[in-house]
Amino acid sequence: MKTEREDVIFQALLLIHIPVACLFTAVSGQSDSSSSVVVAGYNVSAPAGSRAVLQCVSGRMVWTRDRLKDRQRVVHWDLYRARPDYAMERVADMFSAGDQRIYNSYNQGRVSLSQSAFRDGNFSLVIRDVTMNDRGLYSCNLHHHYCHLYETIRVQLNITKSRRKEQRFWDGQKAVYVVLIGSTVVLPCVNRRSVWTDGSSEEEQQVVHWDRQAPGVRHDRADRLVDLYASGEQRSYGSLFVQRKMNISNQAFAQGDFSLAISDLQLTDQGLYSCHLHHHYCGLHERREFQLTVGPPLPQTTLPPKALPNEDKDTTKAESPRVINVILPDQRHHFLLPLGYVLTSFLLLAFVILIIILITRRRRTKEFYPQASIRSNRSHSSCDEFEMDVTEVKACSREERALDYKNNLLKEKVQMNTLPKVIDLDKEMEKFWK
Repeated sequence: MKTEREDVIFQALLLIHIPVACLFTAVSGQSDSSSSVVVAGYNVSAPAGSRAVLQCVSGRMVWTRDRLKDRQRVVHWDLYRARPDYAMERVADMFSAGDQRIYNSYNQGRVSLSQSAFRDGNFSLVIRDVTMNDRGLYSCNLHHHYCHLYETIRVQLNITKSRRKEQRFWDGQKAVYVVLIGSTVVLPCVNRRSVWTDGSSEEEQQVVHWDRQAPGVRHDRADRLVDLYASGEQRSYGSLFVQRKMNISNQAFAQGDFSLAISDLQLTDQGLYSCHLHHHYCGLHERREFQLTVGPPLPQTTLPPKALPNEDKDTTKAESPRVINVILPDQRHHFLLPLGYVLTSFLLLAFVILIIILITRRRRTKEFYPQASIRSNRSHSSCDEFEMDVTEVKACSREERALDYKNNLLKEKVQMNTLPKVIDLDKEMEKFWK
């Protein structure tokens, strides 16, 4: 338990943070207004004579009984250390009954929350004798499990050894406090919404009602259609005909579905319908609007009259069979045939391009190197001639060797014929006389 001196110090420290508290009060005060906030708008069209359902569903409305109020509301402070562990640790928590827990033995007696936090909406954390170990990112987490309320307020605490460097500023996302080592600091966390007060009667706190605003009628002149309470009580307004046309499910609060069903639509039913959801204990005030337009009735389709079977029909004649031709497309070839045509076209195109490239390259080589081509042709021809000569030599070598001798004799005869003859006159005379 805190002493009176500590309470005085705590209240004095809270006065320092009056601007911050006012800021949170101004923000939360908007939700405490009794006026509903439009969260959705729809345009619905339906033909005359049909049935229309204007859907109004809300998951935020909790229709269970708050039997554990001391455990439904809780606040806890967490510390995230950037270095060296990068870990999150629980500093303190507190339930609506006033039970407060400090998790680290090192913080016993130096970290505390106000015992009246759930009455005045101030959940600020007081840290005495600040040390370097206290620096980090603090988060104040507010939970109301019954009303599905989850809010988080973050404060960055930095420690300095110079009094001149003490400051407090807003970095765009969170409040940053730079405090002197050894001093006392109050990390603000204020929420003054009525959600932290106890509800007197649940059945009166939760209510849903539907209104209808005819064309040309102001919003404050709208007609009330249905009122529905969490206790199960339902009140319908207007004529008996209107009450029977419009219906809401009896399980609306159990299912969270408050849709309005309108049967036998008429032109007089069109207008602006609004579904109002109110939970005064949780501070919930929402409105959903539906612009209903009724069109002409759907044409009734009449079937042509069918001829009755003729009892005098001659059964001896055989009926001609009726043939029905059903053409089923082949789904497999429907995709493969076009694919085959495309692939064939690409192959032909690639073949033509390849031939053109080879022809052009050959022409370019002839244009740029004409002497080389001539030499190559000559070399090819000389080689051919040389090959022919060799073959001829190989083929005729044996004949030349066989006729060597004959050629020598002929050569001697020729030489002898060419040499001058020596005539012996004595021999010639002897031959003549003989």
